[in-house]
Amino acid sequence: RQAGWEKLWRMPMEEAYMEQLDSSIADMKNTGTRMGGAITAALFLKEYVDKMQWAHLDIAGPVWDDKQGGATGFGAAALANWVLANSSEPSK
Repeated sequence: RQAGWEKLWRMPMEEAYMEQLDSSIADMKNTGTRMGGAITAALFLKEYVDKMQWAHLDIAGPVWDDKQGGATGFGAAALANWVLANSSEPSK
């Protein structure tokens, strides 16, 4: 799906990656290995969201453009479009 100019897709919630969040000193770690990092981040968030729609926007990779020498703003247009599409007008 595309929102604004940004390409988006539903990320797999691969339960096998949950073991990357196992910890010997805490209930769970807040980050996994580099393999499946965005997926483990989403799995971590899923543990704290109950009966609510949610999304994990993984913007860390495309947020900076070394060739252009600046921030890309990646994710901002998609988030703004979603808020506008899912909000109601304030009561007058």
